[in-house]
Amino acid sequence: MVHGMPNSTLEASPNAALNKTILPKYMDLPIPEGKIQAMYVWVDGTGENVRAKTRTLDFIPKDPSDLPIWNYDGSSCYQAEGGNSDMYLYPVAIFNDPFRRGNNKLVLCDTYKANGKPADPVNHNGHYYTDTNKRHSCLKAMEAAKDHEPWFGIEQEYTLLDMDLRPLGWPKNGFPGPQGPYYCGVGANKVYARDIVEAHYRACLYAGVNIAGSNAEVMPAQWEYQVGPCEGISIGDQLWMSRFILHRVAEEFGVVATLDPKPMPGDWNGAGAHTNFSTKAMRDENGIIEIEKAIDKLSRNHLRHIQAYDPKGGKDNERRLTGRHETSSIHDFSAGVANRGASIRIPRGCAEQKKGYLEDRRPSSNCDPYSVCEALVRTCILNE
Repeated sequence: MVHGMPNSTLEASPNAALNKTILPKYMDLPIPEGKIQAMYVWVDGTGENVRAKTRTLDFIPKDPSDLPIWNYDGSSCYQAEGGNSDMYLYPVAIFNDPFRRGNNKLVLCDTYKANGKPADPVNHNGHYYTDTNKRHSCLKAMEAAKDHEPWFGIEQEYTLLDMDLRPLGWPKNGFPGPQGPYYCGVGANKVYARDIVEAHYRACLYAGVNIAGSNAEVMPAQWEYQVGPCEGISIGDQLWMSRFILHRVAEEFGVVATLDPKPMPGDWNGAGAHTNFSTKAMRDENGIIEIEKAIDKLSRNHLRHIQAYDPKGGKDNERRLTGRHETSSIHDFSAGVANRGASIRIPRGCAEQKKGYLEDRRPSSNCDPYSVCEALVRTCILNE
C-alpha cells in the first residue's frame, strides 16, 4: 500500500495489487554483454500525455545522434490517420534509466511525419488535436537568442488521484478540511503518498534531470517539484522527461498523476507551471532595468502568451486563472514584487538586489514547456 493510505483506497488498481517482490529476480538477470535497453519517450497528440516503447541496442549511446531513428503508429497516438499512420521518432536527449538501471537509457524524442516535417495538428475521429512537436520551433528561437544566455526554471505542480480519479486520500463521499495545513505539511492527516514524491525525486536525480526541489502544495494530494535552472532548449527536454518519470513511478504505486490545471472545482487551488526566466543582462548588476523592460513587453503580448500557455490555447487555464487561489485573472495582465496574485512576480530578493529573474505565473500545469519558453524568448529577447 502507499504509505499512510489504507489498502481500500487503491484496491481498484491492478498495479497496486501485483506482488512487487517477484519482479526483482528477473530484473537482476544479467543482460548479454554489449546490449542495453533504450526506452524511447515522446509526446502524443494531446500535447500533454507521453508514450513510450523499448528497443534493444548493441552499444551504449553517448549522444542522441548515435541512436537510430525509429517509427511508431501515429494513428494510435492521435497524430495520424490510419491510412497513413507511420510517424518517426528522432532522439534528442538521453537520460539514465532509473527503472532498469545499469547502462540502460531513457531517450526523449521529437515526432516527425514520413515527409520529414514536424508532427502537426490532425483531425482524428472528429477531434482536432494539437501540433505536438513544439521543440522544433522552440529550438530555432533558442539558437537565435543563445548569446543572451536565457535561463529557465519551471515549478511543476501536479495532483495524485485514485483510480476513480478523485484526489488521493479524499473522503469518497465528502471533502477534506479547508486549505491551510497542507502546504509543505507534515503528518498523515496533512500529506498523502509522500512515497511517490520521494521515489520520483530520487529517480530524477539518477536519470540526470536537474530537479531542484519538491514540496507539498496547498490542496491536499497536490505536490510540486522544480526543474532548473536550465539554459535554452534543455529546460523542455528535462521537464518532459521528469513528467514521464513521474507517471511511471505513480504507475507502480497504482496511482494516477494528473497535470490538470483545475482538477477539483470550487474553493481549491489549481495547478500551474510557474516559469522563472532570466537573461544574462537580467542577472548582471542593475539587471532590474532589463527585468522591467521584459515585463513591459509581456504586458503588450498578454493574449499571445495565454494562448501558448496551455495545450488548448487558453481553455484549460480559464478554469484556473480566475483571480483567486493565488492566480491572476486570465483577462488582465499585472505585475508586482512578491505578489502571487499577479501575472508576473518579481521575487522580493531580486527587487532588493536589483537583479535576478522574473516569475511568469500564468502557464498551466499541463503546458508544453517548449511552447512557454519559446514565447518568453520571442517576446522578451527577439522582439517578435
